Amino acid sequence: MNSITFAHPWYLLGLIIVPLMVAWYIWRYRKQDAALQHSDIAVFDGIKKSLRVRLRWLPYALRVVAVGAMVVALARPQSHLSRQEMKVEGIDIVIATDISGSMLAEDFKPNRLEAAKKVAADFIEGRKNDRMGLVVFAGEAFTQVPLTIDHHVLLKQLGGLKSGIVRDGTALGDGLATAINRIKDSEAKSKVIILLTDGVNNQGSVDPLSAAEIAAMYGIRLYTIGVGSLGKAPYPFRDQFGRVHYQNIDVEIDEQLMQQMAAATDDGRYFRATNKKALEQIFNQIDDMEKSKIDVTQYAQTRDEQAPWLWLAFAAMLLEVLVRWGWFKS
Repeated sequence: MNSITFAHPWYLLGLIIVPLMVAWYIWRYRKQDAALQHSDIAVFDGIKKSLRVRLRWLPYALRVVAVGAMVVALARPQSHLSRQEMKVEGIDIVIATDISGSMLAEDFKPNRLEAAKKVAADFIEGRKNDRMGLVVFAGEAFTQVPLTIDHHVLLKQLGGLKSGIVRDGTALGDGLATAINRIKDSEAKSKVIILLTDGVNNQGSVDPLSAAEIAAMYGIRLYTIGVGSLGKAPYPFRDQFGRVHYQNIDVEIDEQLMQQMAAATDDGRYFRATNKKALEQIFNQIDDMEKSKIDVTQYAQTRDEQAPWLWLAFAAMLLEVLVRWGWFKS
């Protein structure tokens, strides 16, 4: 980035000489008496002014330019070339989210799954320097998006998630194990898994605590989030005629297991979200705790820019002498 400063800016006060010189010239011109006085100027009617007469102010204008340029040169203008190098120490994050049927409960608006998708999308959009991935699970687990810096693709896939695309159930261990497989070989300084569910582990072939211990072996930090209000929650279901009815179902989250899973990893934490606002606050907390490190190195180079102004002053003075004692000589 180029910028201009002055080593001795107080010299710029000398520029006040320029308008004073102009004012003096105008005053002197108006007060000047004619070299030849005549009682009647009718004899001069129709005579056009020559180019030399029209430009009689030119020598003095060149002097004004020379004085102004010398004042600027005395102020010692300098240009600065600066450059910044940024080194971003990114964080790899995998979001593992439950898409089981219970995520359609409407204690969150419009339902738990849609609320979780919206909050996760906001979280992703705020972490432009990090690689992120997406794992989904219900009765089984699979990778929806591997680790990527292309957040546009990630957000598109997240937005398309819906319940029912895999066998129903809650396989916490399988979901966590799948996320571990996607992040364990990462060379990032910080590796994080965010596991979100609203149920109790009842499916899968991998024990959740064992999966959490494996995450700890790979230096992965685990944040677990329990989603669901306290007590009962309205759950929609369809009858044989396709009509939607609601039934209040018990909210059952194995908080003890999820706390143990998070505690098994270094600095892992468990959070409980009983409404959408609480879920937003949880993701904001995680966002604050997992900040990317940015190293900024600045380079600056200063160069004096007096020469052009000195050349301008010299050229203006030389030209004034030439025209005053040449073309304008009388």
